[in-house]
Amino acid sequence: MVTTRDTEASPERLAGPPHTPTPRSGTGIVVVLAACGYLMALQQTMVLPLLPALPTLVNTSVSNASWLVTATLVTGAVVTPLIGRLADMFGKKLLILLTLVLVVAASVLGALSDALLPLVIARAVQGCGLALIPVAMATMRDVLPPHRVPGGVATMSASMAIGAAAGLPLSGLIVTFLDWHWVFWAVALAGSLLLLVVAKVVPPSPPRPRERFDVLGAVVLAGALTTLLIPLSKGGQWGWTSSETLLLAGTSLLLFAGWVPLQLRSETPLVNLRVATRPPLLLVNLCALLVGFALFTNILLTTQLLQLPAATGFGAGMSVLEAGLWLMPIAMVGIAMAPVTARTIARWGPQPVLLVATVELSLAFAFRVPFSREPWQMLVGAVIVGIGLSLTIAAVPTLIMTVVPMTQSASATSISALLQSVGTSTASATMAAAAGTWTITIGNEHYPGETAFTTMFWIAAGTTAAAAALAGLLIAGRRGRQPVTSPARE
Repeated sequence: MVTTRDTEASPERLAGPPHTPTPRSGTGIVVVLAACGYLMALQQTMVLPLLPALPTLVNTSVSNASWLVTATLVTGAVVTPLIGRLADMFGKKLLILLTLVLVVAASVLGALSDALLPLVIARAVQGCGLALIPVAMATMRDVLPPHRVPGGVATMSASMAIGAAAGLPLSGLIVTFLDWHWVFWAVALAGSLLLLVVAKVVPPSPPRPRERFDVLGAVVLAGALTTLLIPLSKGGQWGWTSSETLLLAGTSLLLFAGWVPLQLRSETPLVNLRVATRPPLLLVNLCALLVGFALFTNILLTTQLLQLPAATGFGAGMSVLEAGLWLMPIAMVGIAMAPVTARTIARWGPQPVLLVATVELSLAFAFRVPFSREPWQMLVGAVIVGIGLSLTIAAVPTLIMTVVPMTQSASATSISALLQSVGTSTASATMAAAAGTWTITIGNEHYPGETAFTTMFWIAAGTTAAAAALAGLLIAGRRGRQPVTSPARE
């Protein structure tokens, strides 16, 4: 048995077993892994400027073209817990390399394609790159000195923010001056280079005892997540009460209902639910879910506000490229906050940082309600939210790594990343519902009304306030020294 006091983010707890210093440069390892996170985030947003032109380019409908986003999201969510578990079993470096190989192969397929189906397949396989991020964070715990782990995680989080923000302007430049296939070629070339660098710079994690992989649990979870995320992503197009949406949502509920007892009975479960449902891990994962909603809300609403026509009375009327350039300061926030976040977590621990950050996020989203009419207001509001997100995104995985053993760090951080993805999908679905409820018509075009954005900002303020309450419970539980079962198999 351990107590919640034992779960504080001390260097010893982050290290797990006694750490053997790596002969390689810790800074080099962090830079390489952060570059992987940057590329994985970049490839998610680079395709967005293509969507308006894609129906003409590949002779398809707007609805079919949107599968390029949905396929990536669904695949990323499905494979993230699977790759995390395999990384703990067979080695994190091996799975990072394998994931990079898949991303490069998928990017080459996309670069050589002029039809919708191979492009959707390419984007689906590219979604595997989302699983690399939590595995890379867990790798830092294995191969870095304990005092370097918070800084490494903060740098990784910053690189993801930079990649997501840089995708729009970079893709806009490619589409403007080069053939659109270079959106895929650029990822393929960068991924190939990273393959060589990771193989040389990143050391392997310490050897772990291998267990049987829960194949049945993985298959059922994959089905449950697929049938959950597809209606969340497409419900706005299909209709939230359509037969397709209701059938898939019902199937997801049934699969999850069967998956839970399956995991409880398994000797080597894909997800140890007995541990995952106990504080503090449960509270942290719920925070990840709520923060995922806030993360996507900030990017989505800011991007749309910048691009809506000025005739709406609240849109800035920018092009994709202009909006992308305006979003770059949000990425700069991630760079500036990385060392601050690392020092803050090292000094105070991830629990207080998570509490302060989520409170700041709730206030920041409330601030955005009246101050989102001018471009500078949109930018300032997004930057203020970005500060809280930088702290939160680094605090959550750091906190998870303080409450699980090293043998489960990749799978535990992967589950957190999965829940964050579900939060992101929920934000997208909620915005689609709000945009369909409150609309404004200009000429023959329909756009989301100002009430839709106001509602979303208030919902994000509420979800982050709920995350702050959960963070407060984490601190209260730690001070109460209530016993928490060790994350070993019972």
